[in-house]
Amino acid sequence: MRAVVCEKWGGPETLGIQDLTLPEPGPGEVKIRVKAAGVNFPDVLIIQGKYQVKPDLPFTPGAEVAGTVLAAGPGVAFAPGDRVAAFCSTGGFAEEVIVPERACVTLPDAVGFEPASAFLLAYGTAWHALRDRAHLQPGETLLVLGAAGGVGLAAVDIGRAMGARVIAAASSPDKLALCQTYGADAVLDYEAEDLRGGIARLTGKAGPDVVFDPVGDRFAEPAFRSIAWGGRYLVIGFAGGGIPALPFNLPLLKGASIVGVFWGGFTKHEPERNRDAVRDMLAWIGEGRLRPLVSRTYRLDEVPQALADMAARRVVGKIVIVP
Repeated sequence: MRAVVCEKWGGPETLGIQDLTLPEPGPGEVKIRVKAAGVNFPDVLIIQGKYQVKPDLPFTPGAEVAGTVLAAGPGVAFAPGDRVAAFCSTGGFAEEVIVPERACVTLPDAVGFEPASAFLLAYGTAWHALRDRAHLQPGETLLVLGAAGGVGLAAVDIGRAMGARVIAAASSPDKLALCQTYGADAVLDYEAEDLRGGIARLTGKAGPDVVFDPVGDRFAEPAFRSIAWGGRYLVIGFAGGGIPALPFNLPLLKGASIVGVFWGGFTKHEPERNRDAVRDMLAWIGEGRLRPLVSRTYRLDEVPQALADMAARRVVGKIVIVP
């Protein structure tokens, strides 16, 4: 089978395609024929050795897949032909992948392979952040930074479905228009307007109850200075490049919390809760309550271009590799 291989740390241009042979799945393992694989910002970091997880070289990037079961190891409940979605951490940009059974969920017939591959990490992160970490309540105000990206748009979608008032902040009118189609109640172009001023204008100076921040960098401090009393600031990632350093007097003065969100860690430490969340999200997708956006698909040999587009922030919603 063909797979994208990272043999040395570097940019997307260093990746190549090789013919590999996977073994048969062992006890508790499932071999999947990959129909679609989601692309995420951590994929850009992991090939450079800059992500929280640093796999041994060589390896195949790609953290989330959807497809059909090819073979199941001893003691596994899945059978060949079953439709599944799975979080694999690495190995997804390939025609086949082996994952632990606990990483798989049954894919309802109402959910296609491409949207299924595009929701696990982004929607899983946003769901875990808003429901488990922020305990977002109906009627609260949610500010989403980087709102047109994969995880940002997922937060807009989930926040709307949870009954929050959603303010989407992004860097262009086109991106903000997309957020409005996903239910954002208000939008803020932080390249055209001062972020703090825009937040004050849209919240009547009260500030958001929850800030969802996958961007970091220069936006973090002004966003935190704008948060409401008792607010929750969700640290999702640092797509803006810089890891911010906030003065500790700010959470003190605001009575606010800085809350870390690491969905990958959550899936390992609380796998049953994560599987329950994934089932709930799949049900909401099947009912039309959530709508993962796949804005473009790429072939396996186009993975370097897909990652370059992701690194350059040319992506809206999610992009998917279709082997």
